[in-house]
Amino acid sequence: MKKNRPKSLREKVYDYLCQEMRAGGLTSGKYLNQARICETIQISRAPLRDALIQLEAEGFITIFPRKGVLINQLTKTEVMESYEVLANLESEAVRCAFPLFTMDHLDQMGLLNNRMHHALENGEFAEYYSLNLEFHDIFLDLAGNTLVKRIVDPIKQRLYNFPLQPYNVQWEKINLSEHIRFMESIRKGNREAAVSIIKHEQWGFDIHQEYIAAFYGF
Repeated sequence: MKKNRPKSLREKVYDYLCQEMRAGGLTSGKYLNQARICETIQISRAPLRDALIQLEAEGFITIFPRKGVLINQLTKTEVMESYEVLANLESEAVRCAFPLFTMDHLDQMGLLNNRMHHALENGEFAEYYSLNLEFHDIFLDLAGNTLVKRIVDPIKQRLYNFPLQPYNVQWEKINLSEHIRFMESIRKGNREAAVSIIKHEQWGFDIHQEYIAAFYGF
């Protein structure tokens, strides 16, 4: 069995910074205290710089030369644009993956959806988020386009993990019902219905606008 390679120091620093953003230890609209970060996790500036470059490329921060590193605020326009990008990329992934779905995939998605429901009922929002990513990764992986995954993952992290917030249970139950109809469309061999659910419902900004506004405080 192939072993996972050990994480580099840059990756460990990146993970630390993401965790701090999820926990609210690093908040949007403020500058990073780079010296304190280096002291806290006992690193030099080099791996911190490398991790910050990655975070800037993903939209989390802006590096201002000779001024500092600002944690970006998530705007309504950015959320709208993110939904549009995810709608197009994920729906096309479903279109490509559709002939490859098997009953095993459907069983796996059904199990994940049930576990998401359990996590939601128990207020385990971090677990719910992780399981939701796994659900979508099934068809993203089946589509076989690794570039799409590299684009999609940071966008989702920026949307829902910055910081991690308590989810709206009613909103997420809508999400779970969409998953059920998505799986049913696959079982019936209805590719266009499955594509439409992902594009216009899962990532339909307009139909979820009320919940989105409440979630982000717009």
